[in-house]
Amino acid sequence: MVGVGGLGTVASLYLALAGVGRLILVDSETVEPTNLNRQILYRDEDVGKPKAFVAAERLRQANPDVEVEAYAERLDEGLAEELVGRADVVVDGLDNWSTRMMLDRVCWRLGKPLVHAGIYGVYGQATTVIPGRTPCLRCIFPGVRDTGQPFPVVGFTPGVLGLIEAAEAIKLLTGFGRTLAGRLLVVDLYAMEFHLVELRAEGCEKVCRA
Repeated sequence: MVGVGGLGTVASLYLALAGVGRLILVDSETVEPTNLNRQILYRDEDVGKPKAFVAAERLRQANPDVEVEAYAERLDEGLAEELVGRADVVVDGLDNWSTRMMLDRVCWRLGKPLVHAGIYGVYGQATTVIPGRTPCLRCIFPGVRDTGQPFPVVGFTPGVLGLIEAAEAIKLLTGFGRTLAGRLLVVDLYAMEFHLVELRAEGCEKVCRA
């Protein structure tokens, strides 16, 4: 679980409650007061503390049978190689595209499925990337860049998308149901509309393997 903010706290809590054997959390940030309206593992008394460590303790409390590892450091390519190599499924709870695309490259290189979600205000999207079978994030979102500016978040939006990520991860781990592999789910919570876009992998190979 890369990022334990709005998306990551929701997804990791439901994965822990579902009984996933081991969760590896990575987040370099500390809890801020503005996080508390949507990052459901944190409380007022946690402000200033490392998110990864606080989240790990709350998840252990939620399900003591789940092993939780926490890394309160920024994900670089070296750490990504190490942790992705040990994981069965990688869940993207990030809020920036540069780290997300680096994670996408590492997952593709190591052949590990990546569950992606992103949000903006009351909108979001989700998909599952399976190396060799689906387009990578770099093909799905070509040319996307971080603006360096804060973006709006309405508290319930990461809740909805985080639950979708948890569902995708559980389906990947258990083999139950159909995932979003090869499809992009576009969520409009303003109009309460959900749209599925079919994705084509043809012609992506060079980009995905770069």
